[in-house]
Amino acid sequence: MALDDITRRIRAAEDAAGRTPGSVTLIAVSKVQPPARVEAVLEAGQRVFGENYVQEAQGKWPGWRARFAGVELHMIGPLQTNKAKAAVSLFDAIHTLDRSSLARKLAQQMDEQNRRPQVFVQVNTGDEPQKAGILADELPGFLRQCAELGLAPEGLMCIPPEAEDPAPHFRLLRRLAEDHGLAGLSMGMSANFETAIAEGATHVRVGSAIFGARSYD
Repeated sequence: MALDDITRRIRAAEDAAGRTPGSVTLIAVSKVQPPARVEAVLEAGQRVFGENYVQEAQGKWPGWRARFAGVELHMIGPLQTNKAKAAVSLFDAIHTLDRSSLARKLAQQMDEQNRRPQVFVQVNTGDEPQKAGILADELPGFLRQCAELGLAPEGLMCIPPEAEDPAPHFRLLRRLAEDHGLAGLSMGMSANFETAIAEGATHVRVGSAIFGARSYD
């Protein structure tokens, strides 16, 4: 199945980059996919999944978690501040911390729920006004804010501009992570995950290449 092909490509990319086998985590992006497709991937052994919408994830993952042991759920879409409570309760990792108000709310909810999902800071590497994310030159100050709130980000995340070569953006994210002592690099999607792995990705987010095209009907 497609999952096997993606897994082979990830392992080949790790090898080509001199990376340790298994050092890259595949996040299967299951947003708006039909349940049958997601269940087929679960039955094939995939356990790490990404969702973009809190409400959608709430509606389907509790049941699957009851049936399939070891599921790890990652929030990879924009997160509204008023959904922080549900996100902290449901997700094992949040990849889209992108503003101070959300940092405060997540810190509050983590303390109240005594639950600590991994957190990645989204960086707007292309300085795109329409896109979420912390600008590169604002990252040091934002990370200090996080530390003051008791948040300890696992790493950084980015979505390069569609029309540009992603490699320089991946390279920038890696440099920023190294500068701040952060181990995680959430970068690379269906079209460019091998490039991301060559540039140091620890998590790649692959959806359509595993599940097929999405239907929004």
